[in-house]
Amino acid sequence: MLHSIDAGILFLQEEEVIKAGALDMKMTLDAVEETYALLGKGQVLNPPKTHIAMPIGSGANWGSFFNSMPCYIGGDYNIGGTKWAAESKKNATIPGIPYGIDITILSDPETVLPFCILDGTLITAMRTSAVAGVFAKHTVPKDAATALLVGAGVIGRTMIMAVCEAVPQIKKIYLADLDLAKAEALAADYKGVYDVEIIPTADAKSVAGEADVIITETTARSPFLDKSWLKPGLTVINMGSMEADLESVKASDIIAVDYWDQIITYDSKAAAQLYKAGELTKDQVIELSEMVLGNWEGRKEANQIINCSSLGLGALDIMIGYKLFLNAQKMGLGTHVKLWDKPLWE
Repeated sequence: MLHSIDAGILFLQEEEVIKAGALDMKMTLDAVEETYALLGKGQVLNPPKTHIAMPIGSGANWGSFFNSMPCYIGGDYNIGGTKWAAESKKNATIPGIPYGIDITILSDPETVLPFCILDGTLITAMRTSAVAGVFAKHTVPKDAATALLVGAGVIGRTMIMAVCEAVPQIKKIYLADLDLAKAEALAADYKGVYDVEIIPTADAKSVAGEADVIITETTARSPFLDKSWLKPGLTVINMGSMEADLESVKASDIIAVDYWDQIITYDSKAAAQLYKAGELTKDQVIELSEMVLGNWEGRKEANQIINCSSLGLGALDIMIGYKLFLNAQKMGLGTHVKLWDKPLWE
């Protein structure tokens, strides 16, 4: 579908993105499932993200980074775009600026004209947790009642939303953070919002044995989750890079990833490390698209331990961004700008 032949662009700032539905977790969960289904059907082109860490030579000890995440979504959508994702440690010390700052650009695949540029920071926060929610929906035992969320930052906030929407049988959430006051404040924000008890703690390991699902959403630079955290029937979902050690992942009966072709390019991910060590192959993992499409039979035994990890897809940001664009159009939101009135050279 050709969206436009002019150079008009709709710009949506964060407040308008919110009005268009960016904080709707049910919509986000549905969009995540739809995107992975299209990926599994071969309708999505999503090359591995390009990562630039700064300063030069910093590697895993970066101070800031940029990620470029282009994609194309086919099928009934026929839409292209890219997400420009960035994070800075310095921002954590500066009031009034997010730790991560993202921009989403939607483009027409036929004329390649951009038709919408929108703040992507909230989209990132919502869809990151929604991926964990979809993993949990397909992997936690049906009688699961307790979750442990490790990390009470922005993703910890949206993770509460995702878990409560995706696995409503969860009635108790331990919210862990080394900064107990941070966990307490976030738990207070969600008190009474969902039919769930949220218990803040500074010692995640001490309550791990009670959890049916553990979700880690931290900026840890070295693994902290080891085999002693594991119990039969547990689902572990690692959203960060350096959270579960290799032995705990290898001890899992099932290893699942969101997108194999991308995750093996990220050296900080356990799946990539095991792959490069010759200890893990694609046919030994379950991809999220297989779960969403119903091509995975699920747990064969109730006591199986499942480890899931995600790196995120640019296609998620484009899918959700497009849905918000359509909502914004209907609502008359945004500012119209143009690349040109008439191009100098054609």
